Parts: sequence; C-alpha cells; structure tokens
Amino acid sequence: QAQLVESGGGLVQAGGSLRLSCVASGIIFSLNDIKWYRQAPGKQREFVGIVSTDGDTTFSDSVKGRFAASRDNPKSTVYLQMNSLKPEDTALYYCYAVRSSIWGQGTQVTVSS
Repeated sequence: QAQLVESGGGLVQAGGSLRLSCVASGIIFSLNDIKWYRQAPGKQREFVGIVSTDGDTTFSDSVKGRFAASRDNPKSTVYLQMNSLKPEDTALYYCYAVRSSIWGQGTQVTVSS
C-alpha cells in the first residue's frame, strides 16, 4: 500500500527549530519529487517547498532562507528543517509525492509567540 507518513511536528517557541520527516512506502521513492505544503486554520493549503529527485530544492518566499530540505533515498525519507520559526508558520504540514500522486496525513506545527 502506497503511503507517506509525516512526523516531527510539535509545539515550539518563536525563533525555535523543528525537523519534519516524510517517510514513503509502497512507491518508487527515487522517482518522485516530494513537495511540502501547509494549511493553517481557515486558510487554503499553501506550497512550502519541493525536493526534486536529484535533491535540488525550491522554497516559497515566505520560508526562503529559514527552511531547508533534503532527501535520503535509501531510507525513502525527505526532511524539512525549519529554523527561525514564526507564529505565522503554525499549520498542518503535509508532504506530497508528485509522480505517485499521494499525500501524507499531515503533522501539526504550532509556534508560540
């Protein structure tokens, strides 16, 4: 069964850091670009960043310079390192495997001021 499972979310103070993980199973992970999205209460889902199959990354302007991402293909895992977190980063964070068209269930990130 193809699935993505996110983890690593939690409650952190503004200025802190978190690292999210997205573990894939049942898909050919190395052939998938992996995107990160987030959705805050009452708002639309927002693109955060992408890790391409060759490891290149692109981020939205709202997180550029604060977030980084990497992938470990043997572990079928993508990481999202989030630094200098702000209260406006509070959201449910999802990963998405582009080629396989599957979403994870999300992990909650809450940043207190």
